[in-house]
Amino acid sequence: MMDKTQVFDQPDPNRTQAMSMPSAMPDPNRTQAVPGLGAPPARALTMKAFLGRPVALANSVAREGLLIEITGAQTATARAPLNLCLVIDRSGSMEGTPLEYVKRACSYVVDMLGDQDVLSIVTFEETVEVLMPPRKIVNKQLVKEHIHRLTPGNTTNLYDGLVLGIQQVTSVSLPGYQSHLMLFTDGEPTVGIKDFSTIVSAAARAKEHQFHITALGFGPDYNEELLAGIARRSGGKYYYIDRPERIPEIFQQELQRLMTVVARNLKLEVQLARWVQVRQAFGGELHLRGRTAELTLVDVERGSQLTPVLELEFPNHPAGTYRIARLKLTYEDNLTQRTETLTDEVVLEFVTDPARANVPQDSRVANELQVAVTSRALEKTIMGMRTQQLSQMQALQELERTRALLVQQGRLQEAQEVTQAIRALQGQDTGSAEKTLMGTIVNLEQAKKGS
Repeated sequence: MMDKTQVFDQPDPNRTQAMSMPSAMPDPNRTQAVPGLGAPPARALTMKAFLGRPVALANSVAREGLLIEITGAQTATARAPLNLCLVIDRSGSMEGTPLEYVKRACSYVVDMLGDQDVLSIVTFEETVEVLMPPRKIVNKQLVKEHIHRLTPGNTTNLYDGLVLGIQQVTSVSLPGYQSHLMLFTDGEPTVGIKDFSTIVSAAARAKEHQFHITALGFGPDYNEELLAGIARRSGGKYYYIDRPERIPEIFQQELQRLMTVVARNLKLEVQLARWVQVRQAFGGELHLRGRTAELTLVDVERGSQLTPVLELEFPNHPAGTYRIARLKLTYEDNLTQRTETLTDEVVLEFVTDPARANVPQDSRVANELQVAVTSRALEKTIMGMRTQQLSQMQALQELERTRALLVQQGRLQEAQEVTQAIRALQGQDTGSAEKTLMGTIVNLEQAKKGS
């Protein structure tokens, strides 16, 4: 029993109107917010919408991209306290150096947490165990001593470990806290429930409770598609750790990211005019509810940016200027400690002159649409490698093209990951290349840019 710690008990836009164009529009591609009275309180997020083109051809089928830029404030104000659970694989394959680095990483987490943060730890091998239930840590040294007593076990019961971890996060009622789970494993599930869809469905419960799962995979034997699926379904992140000595570094990186979150549980509603259709959407999990397209987005860190983009279609619309969509973003604001809402309207002019409609697409919108194409290209490359439809040389050529596109788009982190995959493939390490690329795909799907 771990003393000296605090234990928690369980506890209507169906019809649109033609609009007159304002006399002065400094940027016709950007929708304009209606100014309010007085200075608004500081919020964690700002939102701007951009159409690929300010005009579309009337009386024909037209398509256009709609980019929504959501930017986190550059603020150093106090963060929300964490309710964090670490779920750690200690199966037999972790024996030796990997488990020692995991212990070091967990100790780092303990040292980084503040007085108000809550930590729980679950370990799994053939059996699962709650090493520590949710607690505010008073005696950090005592907690680290229990971590360092961890020993390797036998097989890998990932499902039960994940479910027990989710139970720890949800067992305490902590209003105002930011909940999160970090799952670390080096192996494929070998005991208990091993079905992909069942494990990933368990991860979806985290999103239902408004928290995310970070999936961290180490070594050559874990299932990267499974871990990426866990991250995707919960709205979290996925990391591939290629060497044991990087385990503490990645834990540190992820914990620091969590500590700079300024907005969480984002939901973007795009209320469409009755004659507007969504062809596809990128950057979040899409749900269509009547005339509303709803995107669930990932959390936003200080100074970072989300760039979801939708491809819209307008069939046979008459000439004139019309509101095509209303935007509503709701989120939990760590600055104001309230649920906040941002709104905007998207207006498009339909013209009969083809020359006016045939203008280059806004580079910002075109860039984000290209990011989605790049993500799909990476998926095709991985599949081609696995089915041997692509030779190593062909796969390298595809990856070089993808890397160049990512650099051109300013996605330097993802470009660096593709570089890492290229080096692994050149060294005949196809498994590491695939695991690295899976992380790149998840990052691109989230449409997130760093500061």
